[in-house]
Amino acid sequence: MLITDTPDIEVAGEAGTGAEAVRLARELAPDVVLMDVRMPGMDGIEATRRIMTGPGHTHVLVLTTFDDDEYVYGALRAGASGFLVKDMALDDILAAVRVVAAGDALIAPSVTRRLIAQFTGRSDPAPPRRLPAGVTDREREVLTLVARGLTNGEIATRLFISVATVKAHVARLLAKLGARDRVQLVIAAYEAGLVSPSA
Repeated sequence: MLITDTPDIEVAGEAGTGAEAVRLARELAPDVVLMDVRMPGMDGIEATRRIMTGPGHTHVLVLTTFDDDEYVYGALRAGASGFLVKDMALDDILAAVRVVAAGDALIAPSVTRRLIAQFTGRSDPAPPRRLPAGVTDREREVLTLVARGLTNGEIATRLFISVATVKAHVARLLAKLGARDRVQLVIAAYEAGLVSPSA
């Protein structure tokens, strides 16, 4: 109801189950789906996976609670463009919808910390994945800094290059790693062992 009252955002539909969310996303082709993780039948992770592998350019923004952090990594792997906690202020949620609709990724800082802690604190960590052979040393540097949360401007300052050059490196990394957005670049950097929570 609150989102409906926002002038620049139109609510295209509402679903009560994961299966219904997938069906409506395919029928209505919204810019953004606000996805709950826990739903009857198909959960939000599977629904996200099906939406992201289907036709169209819909982005998924997952709403979670602190009890749901075990689902965060799975939903990001399924293609979610962002994670928000349900108790965030409405203005922050609306801003996140706009950010994701524009093609960027966004994760609430508290969720990011928990995601990294969960990912790196596994008792049976997977061996690091190798980056594709075509990734250059400079691209590896940029990927590491992206994973540490630096903006394009901050990366440019750190590496003494222009912002345009950073953007070009990020675009090449997205293509070479088959990543959809910066969130997936962060995951790739952690999987490759380039960064850790203490780095």
